[in-house]
Amino acid sequence: MELHQASVQWVYEAKNLQETEQLAAYFAGQAKPGTVIALDGDLGAGKTAFSQLFAKHLGVQGTVNSPTFTLIKEYEGRVPFYHMDVYRLTLEEAEDLGLDEYFYGDGVTLVEWASIIVDILPKEVLHIYIEAGAGTERKMVLTGRGEPYESWITTLKRNGVGLE
Repeated sequence: MELHQASVQWVYEAKNLQETEQLAAYFAGQAKPGTVIALDGDLGAGKTAFSQLFAKHLGVQGTVNSPTFTLIKEYEGRVPFYHMDVYRLTLEEAEDLGLDEYFYGDGVTLVEWASIIVDILPKEVLHIYIEAGAGTERKMVLTGRGEPYESWITTLKRNGVGLE
């Protein structure tokens, strides 16, 4: 059986933190239980900043910080929010921890350094690769694999990004 390999890609260039927030707000507005967002990029590219903005627009109250040393932090928002940082894990350790149970749970999962565990991510996923530019400029390569992610990116390509 062949896995769904089709994907839709779009490059979003944020000139400042507000434009990054607009993208995070769009995805938070679309998110529903079972949503999985995979984040990658160099150290300092803005993965945690994006996660914080996403959480804010998902209705999470309080401080959201990197779960580098705890691996997973759970928050309450419009739907449960599972924030993972798998930088310090191997794929085998991630499999043993049962991280995939979160992907199919009743919340939204956002995984920093997701390329480390790509083999256990759902075949339908939104992947965001963040590249730092000058100051707060960011280039984000968005890849939607499967639904609803392909539709989300198709809508962004057509309409652009803006806070409603």
